[in-house]
Amino acid sequence: MNERLTEQKSIYLQISEMIETDILREILLEEEQVPSTNELAKLYTINPATAAKGVGLLVDEGILYKRRGIGMFVANGAREKILAKRKAAFAENHVAPLLAEARSLGISKEELLTMIGERNV
Repeated sequence: MNERLTEQKSIYLQISEMIETDILREILLEEEQVPSTNELAKLYTINPATAAKGVGLLVDEGILYKRRGIGMFVANGAREKILAKRKAAFAENHVAPLLAEARSLGISKEELLTMIGERNV
């Protein structure tokens, strides 16, 4: 969690995305404790309530869970949930507009696949 906060989106969303990214990169593993909201608040110089809101999003999605009196932990299957969510967002935010633009330019599916293949993805 060495990333910096920006003004481009809400801080609590950035906190939740940073935790997700650490899970995807396997910096945080299943059943491992995540930093507390107070630790996050201190690290990023933010209000603990803001950090709690970001963590709360992940609890609501089943990515984190709370052990009473101990803290928040990464849930089993969290990495797979995050991957599925981010793949869906990628398709919506990047693939759909790409396909729409390709259609408007008259680019066939085969041409598009060739273009992608030439970029060595």
